[in-house]
Amino acid sequence: MKRKTNSFRIKLLSYFVFFTVVIFTVLWLLQTVFLQKFYNSMIIRNTVRVADKIGAESNNTDIRSYIDDISRNNSILVFVTDTSGNILYSSDEYKKGHKFRDDRDDFRGSEGGNDMEMRFRYRELPDNYSEFLKAVNSSDSGEAEIQTNDLYVYGRFIDFCGSDEKAVLYIGTTLNAVGSTARIIRVQLIWVTLLSIIIGFVLALFMSRSFSRPISQLNEKAHRLGGADDDVNYNEGFCTELDELNRTLDTTSEKLKKNKEFQNELLANVSHDLRTPLTMIKGYAEMIRDISREDEKQCAEDVAVIVEEADRLTALVNEILEYSELQMSDSEPVMNDVDLCETVSSVADSFEKLYSKDGYVFERSIAENVHVKGNASRLRRAVYNLLDNAVRHAGEDKWTGVTLRTDSGKAIIEISDHGNGIAADELERIWDRYYTKRQRSGKGVSGLGLAIVKQTASMHNGSCSAESEQGKGSTFRIELDMK
Repeated sequence: MKRKTNSFRIKLLSYFVFFTVVIFTVLWLLQTVFLQKFYNSMIIRNTVRVADKIGAESNNTDIRSYIDDISRNNSILVFVTDTSGNILYSSDEYKKGHKFRDDRDDFRGSEGGNDMEMRFRYRELPDNYSEFLKAVNSSDSGEAEIQTNDLYVYGRFIDFCGSDEKAVLYIGTTLNAVGSTARIIRVQLIWVTLLSIIIGFVLALFMSRSFSRPISQLNEKAHRLGGADDDVNYNEGFCTELDELNRTLDTTSEKLKKNKEFQNELLANVSHDLRTPLTMIKGYAEMIRDISREDEKQCAEDVAVIVEEADRLTALVNEILEYSELQMSDSEPVMNDVDLCETVSSVADSFEKLYSKDGYVFERSIAENVHVKGNASRLRRAVYNLLDNAVRHAGEDKWTGVTLRTDSGKAIIEISDHGNGIAADELERIWDRYYTKRQRSGKGVSGLGLAIVKQTASMHNGSCSAESEQGKGSTFRIELDMK
């Protein structure tokens, strides 16, 4: 199979390589090009900080030991002079324990001139001290600094050992010490970079393969979604998001299969149900054209049959569309407060106005103030279907009972008739779609009416049931939770 250059695996590998290149580029820049600048800036900040510390401790009696310690710990050269450049004290990272210079005659006499001169000899002032002292004396802030390629000098006026006269603090440090270190780091970086690129490339291949494998499996599963052969192996556990996507695809596949089964079943049953009324309409229309058009009475009867079959066809199509909407809709219906008393009474009024002229009797027992949370239009349709079913299968007395009552927090709707009843072995099957065995004398429609009732009750977390005794009639029941 031809490898796709824009695949997830190639992209992940490319981004990982790009990330590695960027990281090592920055590392090389920091450790080689900018290392000296970073080092110099750190040394300068540290030198100024040391000067602040010495200045803060300059009046302590133990200032000499403090200068020795701080010069050794920070590898710096320290001089303390008077404003004329005479050395009062000096220290560096290799030498400590200097004594205060004392030029008193009695001290010189007791110790011996030559011995005293050797004992109190200080390190010579650096070549740039005159330039530095001149800069300090001319500075308004009482501090100065000198920086060259390999040397940094900073100093200021301080008090020293409680003297009333100002002393000059001189601190010097080198800036080129990082040069040899940078060369060592550069060689080390070459090896680190080569090894990291090799290791990184192997890791990138492994990671890209690990990431791309489950995605490829999910892609294959998505291609086969809803098909008969959609069994693609997917090993869960790689990451939560992909596992959730896999479960979503499984759910979607099941829904697609059910929808496909429903569509096939719908086509098979609808084609059968539509054929009868269409045949009747066509047959009676041809009879009017060829035979009864001259006979006014016969023509009226034939037209009445056509109208009846057209009504039946319309009802069939409406039921099919309604049930399809219930089955195919992914969104939940809007649930509001529903007054079942008003809903049931409204449907009963409609049927009574339509069928009372034909001798039908609608006996009502409707409780008041019965409320549920649901979808009013769908509950109305469920009650309509049950009443329509009762009217179609009413007995010779044409009696239909409409009841709304409450029991143990349940709202119960019951629709009864005195028809022929239903056999016990058929009671559970009457709720199945397209089950039309109970249709008699051409009064049935599509077999979807009770299936719509069951779907609506389930949608409202309710239930539906039926009781029947052959020769005595049937009672259909919907139970819903009250608010």
